[in-house]
Amino acid sequence: MPQKIYPRSKDKETVYLKNVINNPSIIIGDYTIYNDFVRDPQDFEKNNVLYQYPINQDKLIIGKFCSIACGAKFLFNSANHSLSSLSTYPFPIFFEEWDLDIKDIKKAWDNKGDIVIGNDVWIGYEAVILAGVTIGDGAVIGTRAVVTKDVPPYTIVGGVPAKPIRKRFSQETIDSLLKMKWWNWSEELIRQHIGEIQSGKLDHLR
Repeated sequence: MPQKIYPRSKDKETVYLKNVINNPSIIIGDYTIYNDFVRDPQDFEKNNVLYQYPINQDKLIIGKFCSIACGAKFLFNSANHSLSSLSTYPFPIFFEEWDLDIKDIKKAWDNKGDIVIGNDVWIGYEAVILAGVTIGDGAVIGTRAVVTKDVPPYTIVGGVPAKPIRKRFSQETIDSLLKMKWWNWSEELIRQHIGEIQSGKLDHLR
């Protein structure tokens, strides 16, 4: 994995995401890219990963070779006001105002878990991924989709809330790709087979 920030020398809108992240709760795989033509893509951690407060210890895990478009957002657990309460007002956050115990602060929201993105996933422009969602390898998230539920591997989803549109390939091909896991190959091996990967010649990769 290169240590450089920009994959292309004259393109300052696209970054290797792994190389601009400092938060240990954000784990990014090799070669995953983020493009932002509105803001500095190096500020992904600040602008795109929202409500990820240390008290929750929740994680954003993104695999290798993912492509994340401008404005995609990842909303974490503290954005979820508790629905088991009779009120959606987050009283525990304002413990000083209401003489509450600070240790109960997490009762202000529902905790749905980490966000986990597989490998070779394409996340479209201004898509939103909610806490607790897992997106499988090879999936595609449509522009401005709001993903509230898990997405199976190699499935295209879109809409609000996001729903399956179609599978990218036959189940036989999907099974072969999930078994092959080309994204775990060495850089040299991937380089040798980029042509076959791009042209869809699965038989030449087996």
